[in-house]
Amino acid sequence: MTHQTIQSQLEQLLALPVETEWVEFKQNNTNPEEIGGYLSALSNSAVLHDKQRAWLVWGVDDATHKVVGTTFKPRTEKKGNQELEGWLATLISPHVDFKIHEFEYLPGVPVVMFEIFPCWHTPVRFAGNTYVRIGSTKRALKDYPEKERALWAKLRKTAFEKAVCLENQSGQRVLELLDYPAIFELLNLPLPEGRSAILEKLTQEKFLVPTSPDRFNITNLGAILFAKKLGDFEALSRKALRVIFYKGTNRVEALREQGGTKGYANGFDGLIGYINDQLPQNEILGQAFRKEVRQYPEVAIRELVANAIIHQDFSVTGDGPKIEVFTDRVEITNPGVPLIDTLRFVDEPPQSRNETLASFMRRVNICEERGSGIDKTLFHIELYQLPAPDFRVTENHTVVTLFAPMDLARMDKPNRIRACYLHACLKQVSNEEMTNETLRKRLNIDDSNYTKASRIIKETMEAKLLKPFDPTSKSRKHARYLPFWA
Repeated sequence: MTHQTIQSQLEQLLALPVETEWVEFKQNNTNPEEIGGYLSALSNSAVLHDKQRAWLVWGVDDATHKVVGTTFKPRTEKKGNQELEGWLATLISPHVDFKIHEFEYLPGVPVVMFEIFPCWHTPVRFAGNTYVRIGSTKRALKDYPEKERALWAKLRKTAFEKAVCLENQSGQRVLELLDYPAIFELLNLPLPEGRSAILEKLTQEKFLVPTSPDRFNITNLGAILFAKKLGDFEALSRKALRVIFYKGTNRVEALREQGGTKGYANGFDGLIGYINDQLPQNEILGQAFRKEVRQYPEVAIRELVANAIIHQDFSVTGDGPKIEVFTDRVEITNPGVPLIDTLRFVDEPPQSRNETLASFMRRVNICEERGSGIDKTLFHIELYQLPAPDFRVTENHTVVTLFAPMDLARMDKPNRIRACYLHACLKQVSNEEMTNETLRKRLNIDDSNYTKASRIIKETMEAKLLKPFDPTSKSRKHARYLPFWA
């Protein structure tokens, strides 16, 4: 926020008739534990009252709302050996976002404002305890079961896409913030004449919520998909896609980094084009000509980036989808763990936390219909004779790794097993079965060396990822195989 914007926000808070459950005024009470408890209480109370922000303000008398100034300097305060801001962040769960604003309301009258972004999927805790505001006081949520039930009811029905990102904007300002021509272009619709018809369509698509004649709230869905500049929406600015190219196989030296500035939908094709243009190419020698092809299939990059967007957990604050390119691999990471087992990405219908966003992305052909994107990715990986992709889960993220070309002799056992298993999965969803022959073709094994393919099949069966189509068959060379779940 600019100084003028935050000053204006303070004026609005001062104009409130009494201290509310989502605003707390203080002068110089800087007890770290008290501050942490208020972050929990104010965030939870903001959800209860459908507020997009809560505020903890120092330098204002809570009885008169007179600005008196404060000696509190949060950026220099410490708790033990830790800076206060970092200490608070480690004890807040989930990692709710908050911003610190320090400024002078008048010359020599400093004010501190904590801008607190509520969490819309679970109550916010501090040091393991959950708080809420009762009137103007902070209380333990467990002591107020009716408040607790009401909070959970709000959380269950408020999806990320429906939440308001920016409140009470004029129709003109909405059209300045959102890339509305791109909306109609992606929907294959003519651009209407007149502002009111445009705003009506944006409202139908749930990008806007009218509040009064020619005043609108912009939803998270509208902003994250079609922002002209994500930086105009503070709560979403850290959700921008990032692309980082590294020198070598580790993160020691970054060659360049590109952060997305547009929304996911209006910026998607430009971002994918940028990634593919920067990826290395391989030369293929045909019978009469040479041609250059991308090292990684463009289809795979597109589908996996789209998946990272639609399946991310927006409640993981301060982080968004990320594409990292190394000399030997590409890693695509999104915040949040998947709702289904990574071993079942091929056959299980995907479950998305963000179904409205996912549905729109499918309507405008940014991603495939349910499940088919992974199938298409695996098909092109095999077509390019690349190692099988790796799907893995960390504590708070899902990571998909595409590997550069690698001959079978360089593949370790996990790579061989993964290739065999995913090949069997792809065959199964194509209504076929894997055989020694199909695996040889997949891994470029000479037909005379079918025993090598047999050993890989045996390794995969020992890992309990594969089973025989006919357990009574004695032939290895002509046997058929299924993934464990078939």
